[in-house]
Amino acid sequence: MGVIAMDKKQITLYYSSQNSIGKQLNAYVESSGKDHLTIDISKTNVTGTQWAELADGLNKNISDLVNTDHPDFKEAYGETSVDLDDDGWLKVLDKNPSLLKNAIVIKGKDFIELTSASDFKQYMDPDSAGIEKPYK
Repeated sequence: MGVIAMDKKQITLYYSSQNSIGKQLNAYVESSGKDHLTIDISKTNVTGTQWAELADGLNKNISDLVNTDHPDFKEAYGETSVDLDDDGWLKVLDKNPSLLKNAIVIKGKDFIELTSASDFKQYMDPDSAGIEKPYK
């Protein structure tokens, strides 16, 4: 059993408010009118277990969650390829949450990596409850 709560009626967003895409995604989720939980990783500590579960849910390695092209990463670790174990990558995310490559949305059991704010719209179920159908 994982440590991240998964509810098909709730949207959970892991994002960094230190980048514009994260801020935009947070605004989309907040205005969606759906039950949601937003986790700003620059203000809330995400545990290693949670990072591992997020990576697993996306079918990725923990290293894949880190933006190695970010100037802050290159300044700290250099321009060449960096070879860290999972614990090392977890430390990178813990010390530099702004290095999260993309925001992550969880809806039910689905883990979705969002590369832009507009990506969020395509993963939302249309809410047509209460709308009268033009045909019978």
